[in-house]
Amino acid sequence: MLELTKEYPSLTAVDSISFTVRQGEIFGFLGPNGAGKSTTIKMLATLLKPTRGTALINGYDIVRQPNQVRQSIGMVFQDPSLDERLTARENLVFHAMLYNVPSREMNSRIASVLEMVDLADRQHHLVRTFSGGMKRRLEIARGLLHYPAVLFLDEPTVGLDPQTRHRIWQYIHGLQQQHRITIFMTTHYMEEAENCQRIAIIDHGRLVALDSPLKLKEQYSASSLDEVFIHLTGREIREEIVRPQLGSSPRGHLRRRR
Repeated sequence: MLELTKEYPSLTAVDSISFTVRQGEIFGFLGPNGAGKSTTIKMLATLLKPTRGTALINGYDIVRQPNQVRQSIGMVFQDPSLDERLTARENLVFHAMLYNVPSREMNSRIASVLEMVDLADRQHHLVRTFSGGMKRRLEIARGLLHYPAVLFLDEPTVGLDPQTRHRIWQYIHGLQQQHRITIFMTTHYMEEAENCQRIAIIDHGRLVALDSPLKLKEQYSASSLDEVFIHLTGREIREEIVRPQLGSSPRGHLRRRR
């Protein structure tokens, strides 16, 4: 990624950021709401055209070779993108066909991801009958189905219970180890960021830190990633750590001042 920039008439959403993600790495891209995380992911996934700069995904240029980039990636969006008129299984079969999953592997892969997200018993039900959490789990299963070279996870486990989050991370680690999939993710769960081998922190569209979770904590003399965020962005945001309570926000969720 080289000098990647996205400008709007009254806002620079992403401001000349440059970094490299290693093949097979679990890479975290973190920051407060409105920092530029989702805009960056949309540019990398060819959903937005950069104002300036570019990036290579699996060796393909996001500006000049968008079709090749799209065939190389998987994407789990923040916003719902399932076809609610189809069943869970039909959504997965359609995705597998789009991404040329070998027919001999299709059934076993679908069974595996449905089991992972605990939807095997609902695979023949229409998606419109699912709860919000069930739809999110199905979207994650769909993003993992075709073993992409790079899998983008934009806050993939928001709203899921800790047990489901743990099971999803077990599966992600297994895929990464077996198939060398590169995972590029954003999250608001600070404990979840510990799964990443390296973390980039963005604020106001600019890259403010990049290192492993351990080195970031050592560098800023912090005992947790929460404290690193407070140090790096404390002048611009207020950090909300709400202890587990019924209906509370997740721990370590960062929000920008309004």
